[in-house]
Amino acid sequence: MIVLSIDDLDGTERDVQAETWRSRRMVLAREGVGFSLHEIVMYAGTETSMWYANHIEAVYCVQGHGELTNDETGEKHRIGPGSLYVLNGNERHTMRPASDMRFVCVFNPPCTGREVHDEHGVYPLLTEEAV
Repeated sequence: MIVLSIDDLDGTERDVQAETWRSRRMVLAREGVGFSLHEIVMYAGTETSMWYANHIEAVYCVQGHGELTNDETGEKHRIGPGSLYVLNGNERHTMRPASDMRFVCVFNPPCTGREVHDEHGVYPLLTEEAV
């Protein structure tokens, strides 16, 4: 059984911050459960382009409002609390938060926690043995 508080991750290697977002990685590949789970905060007035070419990501918004653009089709979606989007086709996408937004995200295959977006917004496919 895994039990933790999000606050336990503050300032640890599982608390990753960038100019436009913060990710606290609650469950990673090392836990051996087949997925990773992250709490993400994206900052108001920013723009983040991403492309998870190696992962399927499900994103559930719990706070804030913004606009999600499918960069492949140009289609735009208003995202707010209770909205879910799933990148089941590895779509290139851009999020533009109008206010700070908080998400719960699930990745498959699971992230190791060492991933960093490359110049295309892609996470590399890293693996790690479960602990």
